Amino acid sequence: GTRRSPAWRPPGPPGRLLRRPWPPSSWASCGSCQSPRDLGERLPSPQPVARRRLSARTSNWDICKDPKINDATQEPVNCTNYTAHVPCFPAPNVTCKDFSGNETHFTGNEVGFLKPISCRNVNGYSYKVAVALSLFLGWLGADRFYLGYPALGLLKFCTVGFCGIGSLIDFILISMQIVGPSDGSSYIIDYYGTRLTRLSITNETFRKTQLYP
Repeated sequence: GTRRSPAWRPPGPPGRLLRRPWPPSSWASCGSCQSPRDLGERLPSPQPVARRRLSARTSNWDICKDPKINDATQEPVNCTNYTAHVPCFPAPNVTCKDFSGNETHFTGNEVGFLKPISCRNVNGYSYKVAVALSLFLGWLGADRFYLGYPALGLLKFCTVGFCGIGSLIDFILISMQIVGPSDGSSYIIDYYGTRLTRLSITNETFRKTQLYP
């Protein structure tokens, strides 16, 4: 029933949070949704230990290597169902606990977890070859034959590329990666080269609330 003033504090010596500089022995959660453990200590108050919400998946606590690229497909090795995995190494002196309660202490050289990254499905169709055929032999329909559209290729061949207009349109569509292989696969493009990324909005897309001045 005692009214507390803004300056009121419980009796006893106040606790003081001591932050530990990196890289002391720390606790983090690797590959799980558990909260990290005791990255600070409160002395000498008997209050619960303060916890800092950090994760071994953040860039401050791990280093993930670049994916190994297949020279033939220009996609990450072992790409399956549009997903590949790269190894991530937790920072030195980080101890991780898994769902079973097993603890692992890392020195910076061990793989802590595999990070999933997106990749594409390719089937041997080169973007450079398709653009070159469309530019030099598009009036003969070579680009459409190469991409798996024999009917359109034959029609362009018989009409000399629709009198040149169809060849120009196809060149623009192929260059912008709007027209792709007929089997639905993606072009083979240098992994670190220029690629077209199509963006779409679904019911699961997070939409940020618009703020108006």
